Amino acid sequence: MARRAVLGLVLALASALALFFTIAPARIERSMNVVSMPPGGWPVTEHALALHADLIIGDLHSGMLVWDRDPLRRAGRGHTDLPRLKEGNVAVHVIAANTDSPFGQNYTRNRSDSRDRVSALFITQLRPPKTWFSAMERALEQANDLAEAEARAPETLRIIRARPDLDMVLSARQQGQPLVGALLAIEGAYLLNGDPANLDRLVQAGFRVVGLVEFLDNELGPSLHGESYRDYGLTGFGRLMVRRMIDQNLIIDLSHASPATVADVLAIPGARPILSHTGVLSHCPSTRNIADTKLQKIAAAGGLIGIGFWSDVVCGTTPAEIAGAIRAAIALVGEDHVALGSNWDGGVEVPFDAAHLPALTQALLDAGLREEQIRKVMGGNMIRFLSEALPQH
Repeated sequence: MARRAVLGLVLALASALALFFTIAPARIERSMNVVSMPPGGWPVTEHALALHADLIIGDLHSGMLVWDRDPLRRAGRGHTDLPRLKEGNVAVHVIAANTDSPFGQNYTRNRSDSRDRVSALFITQLRPPKTWFSAMERALEQANDLAEAEARAPETLRIIRARPDLDMVLSARQQGQPLVGALLAIEGAYLLNGDPANLDRLVQAGFRVVGLVEFLDNELGPSLHGESYRDYGLTGFGRLMVRRMIDQNLIIDLSHASPATVADVLAIPGARPILSHTGVLSHCPSTRNIADTKLQKIAAAGGLIGIGFWSDVVCGTTPAEIAGAIRAAIALVGEDHVALGSNWDGGVEVPFDAAHLPALTQALLDAGLREEQIRKVMGGNMIRFLSEALPQH
């Protein structure tokens, strides 16, 4: 009888664990990647739909791959996947691999010794054990997932590693093929671990955008949300790595960087950084947004300002309020330096997912933007920037 009781307990425990690992990841994502769209969706006119269908649309930041969903299948949760990107007419999409993020993350102060919740998420998702304790392996796993999706559906997805890949995506779309181009990004270069060779590993894996920091300070420099953001900017290793990134035609993303880090990067010859997902401080006084003068200097260096879709950066929860932030950005840095930086699938609540992106085109029309400005912001500026910044081969 005792053996039967023990066996029954083991089986019950195994069943409970199997149920947990099956259900928990989806529940976690549903609680974090929320869509606050009203029933029936946001109203969009025929004129806005026609204009939207004629746009070349690009987005500078999302986080699809961290959630262990098949990118090629429509999901019942989250904000993006290839079917929804195609439905929303997105041509080029930057997908950031998140590898480290502290429990209790906030926009004010995060301790560098905080426990990492991305590794916990990978364990919960039963990703390969090598990813549980290595930020580099978590990045490479996400890159591999995207490469496998490309191999399974090359007519749907193309990873953009160089200028010819971008040209192929744009040419295919001109011919009516709804090919989506994806660029791989690193959000927070914590995985370099003091070794420049690790940057080469990322490049070889297909990464072309490098966010220097996220919520924690690291060996490159301090985060806007870390412990030391008022004390210093780029470290010596940070300066070395930024120069290497420039030499390798990598796109430097200063989202989450401290003001001094931003200033130090801009002082390095050849730097042309972006802010992939942000807002305008004078429009939305949030601790997530940096000073307007820093946005102006990034634009003056030829960079882009990607406006996010969540309330912490635009101070609102509707397409109209996102459009208001875009108008503020245009007024601050000019219409040639503003782009989309949705932060879809980034653990935030947004008013629409990728499939319902026409709601933003409608909001921009309602906000009084000219068609030429809408074309630039929705993707034209991003495509021009990538055409100039990507390596030629």
